[in-house]
Amino acid sequence: MSHSPQRGSAAALRQFLGVPFRAQTYRNLAYLALAFPLGLAYFVGVSVGLSTGLGLAVTLVGLPLLVLTLAAAVGLAGFEAKLASWLVGVDATPPAALRGMDQPLDGVDGLVDATKRLVTTPTTWTGLLLVLLKLAFGVVAFTALVTAGAVAGSLLTAPLFYDAPGVTYTTGAYAVDTLPEALAAAGLGVLVALVSLHLLNGLAKLGAVATALLLGDGVDPATEA
Repeated sequence: MSHSPQRGSAAALRQFLGVPFRAQTYRNLAYLALAFPLGLAYFVGVSVGLSTGLGLAVTLVGLPLLVLTLAAAVGLAGFEAKLASWLVGVDATPPAALRGMDQPLDGVDGLVDATKRLVTTPTTWTGLLLVLLKLAFGVVAFTALVTAGAVAGSLLTAPLFYDAPGVTYTTGAYAVDTLPEALAAAGLGVLVALVSLHLLNGLAKLGAVATALLLGDGVDPATEA
């Protein structure tokens, strides 16, 4: 059964205009807002652990510290998988090395087996890469959020501030000094806000999908941006 072009266009328009009214949009924005502080904390903690462990590798402390840092990175990667699922709706499976970590270790042999499993599981290393790359994604997400918010906000508030005493209100290279110009700027601001929300939704989905792919267990293609 075919759909008319008019019906398809109306559905696309509803999809475009409805972005600020969908709860998923704000979950995606929360995911992006958390990316920079989490990424910074991950990078500092893991970098300090790895560098200290390598520096003390000739002592008895260095190797256990490296293993603990790697285990912590895997735990953080598991948390990132949960964030991708909870906030963005992308099905990301935690690293395989996390499975069974909540079980008590059976003496020295159990500790050796757990360490061997941690080191030899591929998603341990892709999880470490994910945690270290989170800062770069966080910088991109923070920049996108601030830029989109500043541009859309300045346009949307033009009718309020264009004639404020002592204020020269400009949009790009254009001065806004009449009410019609301010209303036109606000209309443009609505368009910018809608486009920005769609782009930010796409950025959040990209980050969550990258998490799922790095952890190696696939993505649910039916999730909604």
